[in-house]
Amino acid sequence: MTHSLLELERVSKAFDGFQALDGASFSAAAGEIHALLGENGAGKSTLMNICCGLYTPDSGSLRLAGRETRLSGPREAAALGIGMVHQHFKLVRPFSILDNVLLSRLGSADRFVSAKGERLAMRAAIHEQAAALGGTLDPDARIDSLSIAEQQRVEVIKALIAGARILILDEPTAVLTDQEAEKLMLTLRRLAASGTAVVLVTHKLMDVKRFADRVTILRGGRTVGSVDPKGTSLEELTRLTVGETLPTARETQPVFGRRRLETLGLSVRRADGTKAVDAVSFHVRAGEIYAIAGVSGNGQSELTEVLMGLRRAGSGSVQFEDAGETVNAADPARLRRYGVAFIPADRYRYALAGGLSVAENYGVGDVARGRYGSWLWLRRGRLRKNAEEALSSFDVQGVRALSQKAALLSGGNAQKLVIAREFSDPPSIIVAQSPSRGLDARATAAVHARLQASARNGAAVLLVSEDLDEAMKLAHRIGVMAGGKLVGEFTAPFDRQQIGGAMVGHA
Repeated sequence: MTHSLLELERVSKAFDGFQALDGASFSAAAGEIHALLGENGAGKSTLMNICCGLYTPDSGSLRLAGRETRLSGPREAAALGIGMVHQHFKLVRPFSILDNVLLSRLGSADRFVSAKGERLAMRAAIHEQAAALGGTLDPDARIDSLSIAEQQRVEVIKALIAGARILILDEPTAVLTDQEAEKLMLTLRRLAASGTAVVLVTHKLMDVKRFADRVTILRGGRTVGSVDPKGTSLEELTRLTVGETLPTARETQPVFGRRRLETLGLSVRRADGTKAVDAVSFHVRAGEIYAIAGVSGNGQSELTEVLMGLRRAGSGSVQFEDAGETVNAADPARLRRYGVAFIPADRYRYALAGGLSVAENYGVGDVARGRYGSWLWLRRGRLRKNAEEALSSFDVQGVRALSQKAALLSGGNAQKLVIAREFSDPPSIIVAQSPSRGLDARATAAVHARLQASARNGAAVLLVSEDLDEAMKLAHRIGVMAGGKLVGEFTAPFDRQQIGGAMVGHA
């Protein structure tokens, strides 16, 4: 390690009276991977948004390579070598990868001479950086055709092509498998070795232990301290992050009932005609947690979209059974009435209306079912009361008023709002894709405990997760998808190497 490239000293920032940062300090040196830990609402994203010029601090200082700087905006930050990969990506979905990268370079000083030459050079740069990240990307592929993990790689590539000397990544491994995360982290290690300062905002303590050179902990907008993760136990890191020891959910011997969710020979094609899901059959019983694991992009998202009624299957069938009746996945409204809960991976696209209030997002499903009267005569007082109780129970923070727009919530708290709504009535069937993505250690433990409690109470839980640790911790059985097929099923206790081998095509 060498000198500090980034230093923030006693930075404070408030939003409408809410103190997001209160004298927080942080620094990152050239040649190191520096992790930033903290619960949802601790101020991590606010602090990093100040680094990349999205916010201006109310007080405190920011120094780049020892020189005090006041950034005028993201463009100046990028010109000074600061790149940030946000948890919720800054991509134009109908555009191609190539056009998104070119768009990010508008106004930069290193424009190429001709449009044709620029596109050729940028294509080569995209291929080169994708290979360095351990994969391939088609520069002409549209963003809305990519998986979440692939979109994340595009954001990393944008920052690297821009020449970032300070690279900030917000939850970079949240949707990656072990193998993908390993490749990404090795790439980040090579970047650090070349002199880049890498800032890793994460909730994964094992990532911190394995890859970080230093870790700084924020709590309540203040810096708790900086420690060497190699010499600090997981228990101590957890205590520093949440202020107390997290309870451990205790699992009893499960008793499974009838099949409540079943797919038979399910096949789904992508827009380009290729098979995303290829003759997949599995079932989930009452009282069981069944996990779908696999490397991102192997059909998990398309499978989940079919189960949610957002995409039609090409062949095969999906059946949800409750109270002796069977409902097809193509009828989402009936699934809601039957007590099926959905937690999608892309919460802002599928689970929340950012322009509606927190209360409206919480109650929209129950309003449609008539729980709060009708659209013409709405029992708003009851809705507000129930919303307040749910927000408190699920620890949704950053809500100054129930009329506040959901888009103003942090990613983790937006996820808590979705989960609060989906569990407002005890569900009989749960389809959850990456339910703990973006959540801190406390919130993740709470979500896991609720999924386990739901299973104990007789719900059938389908967990689609690219976090193998999560799948192995919660599931009674794990099915592995590769190339759109279900290539193997495993029953607890699990062998990590066997599952990992199946995930990368060695089953």
